[in-house]
Amino acid sequence: MRTFLIQLGVLLAAGLGAFGLSTLVEAQTIEELQQKITSQTSAIEKLEKEIAQYQGDIATLASKKKTLSNAIAALEVTRKKLEADIRLTQTKVDTTDLKIRQLGSEISYKEDEISARKAALKEALLSVYESDEQSLAQIALSNESFSGLWNDLETLEMFSSSVTANVEIIKALKSDLEAKNKAKKLEKGKLLGLKEELGDQKKITEDNKKQTTTLLTQTKNQETQYQKILKDKLALKDALEKELREYESTLKFILDPTSIPPRGTKVFAAPLNPLTITQQFGKTSSSGRLYASGTHNGTDFRAAVGTPVKAMLSGTVIGTGDTDLTCAGASYGKWVLIKHKNGLASLYAHFSLIKVSKGQTINTSDLIGYSGNTGYSTGPHLHLTVFAAAAVEVKNLPSKSCGGRTYTMPVAATNAYLDPMDYL
Repeated sequence: MRTFLIQLGVLLAAGLGAFGLSTLVEAQTIEELQQKITSQTSAIEKLEKEIAQYQGDIATLASKKKTLSNAIAALEVTRKKLEADIRLTQTKVDTTDLKIRQLGSEISYKEDEISARKAALKEALLSVYESDEQSLAQIALSNESFSGLWNDLETLEMFSSSVTANVEIIKALKSDLEAKNKAKKLEKGKLLGLKEELGDQKKITEDNKKQTTTLLTQTKNQETQYQKILKDKLALKDALEKELREYESTLKFILDPTSIPPRGTKVFAAPLNPLTITQQFGKTSSSGRLYASGTHNGTDFRAAVGTPVKAMLSGTVIGTGDTDLTCAGASYGKWVLIKHKNGLASLYAHFSLIKVSKGQTINTSDLIGYSGNTGYSTGPHLHLTVFAAAAVEVKNLPSKSCGGRTYTMPVAATNAYLDPMDYL
């Protein structure tokens, strides 16, 4: 019996050697995949640095004089940045796919090891059960000395310990398998998101090319024509804003301070990363909170075309729109309005692409669109307005400035506009 138990112990302790040899190729494949992932990660870092350089160039061009050559240069740098965005996202897609394949191989490896260990354990226990024909007393009487019995009992104890150890190994393998399955599921979700982002970036890039073509067509590549277009856009923007102010000044709203969070309560998550303010909220130039052009009903943040914009807080989308469809280059361009449960509402404007729709429920930090340069914008940025939610609504208003056409956008009593930085 002692010899038999030793043989079974060897089976449990080292009998899986054949399994180890059979998975050698699998292990090599996992290692090869990891090497590819490392290489892709390095490529991602290089592309991120390239994009950061383009973003810096775009910011520099935005600060320069508004000339046709600078406008064309900005569109060209934006094109390069967007194409780099596409390459970056494609590289992330490829890297995520490699990670999924690697996890798949590791999962397969773990499943095979668990099966092999279970089979070995089952075979050992079954063999012991079938060969256990003698009672302990019979074993004791059959030994020439008690030392032989003690040796058999010691071997039995060693065998029992080996069984226990293998059971613990199987438990650990199952736990590891569960973790890898969860990781694989997360990577698959990430892959779907990246593929959608890739499609979005291609749409934005195509739109950027159209803008370049349109600008060259409108200006006929002449600076004087470009300056005339800028002057006309500014006049239309001022006229439309005057109409809006006159309408909003007639709206009556009594703001109940208890219906909104107190100033300084940081209830919002950042819509962009990083947040760089280019124009603050305010009413007078002397306060240092506004340019001399007039009232600014929100806060502007630097954001290159195609930058993902996230919802600052969970809520419901109560409207989306595009003022360029009625008055091109005069107002918000593509916008999204979200009503939150804490008494506030947030408006995001100048998008290049909107990713949500009216009535949709969203969570904090959900993607709602990509920043752009639509509407009246002197450069790519995100305009953010915060309202007392009870006062804001989406209205269809006829505009004399826009030839009597009806434009759709959020409106509110003037005292319902709040400083976004009080809550960010």
